[in-house]
Amino acid sequence: MKFTACYTKLEDGYMGQLLEWPNVITSGKDLDECEEMLKDAAREMAIVYYEDNDEIPHLPFAVKPISIEIEKEALLANVC
Repeated sequence: MKFTACYTKLEDGYMGQLLEWPNVITSGKDLDECEEMLKDAAREMAIVYYEDNDEIPHLPFAVKPISIEIEKEALLANVC
């Protein structure tokens, strides 16, 4: 199966999560370790789903980067 991984930079490494299977989430000290931990977490989660007779989620969605212009003045105007 193929999934889409999303990584977030943390102070001490990276957090990884599968977009199609949001319950699979982990972290690692660098991207390579995080990816390996994510794969391991998915395999472990698949075992649990299999034992519980649940289907592995594979949500259909599209991923597309978008640009959003945000004016600094607008942000400052909303600060209390």
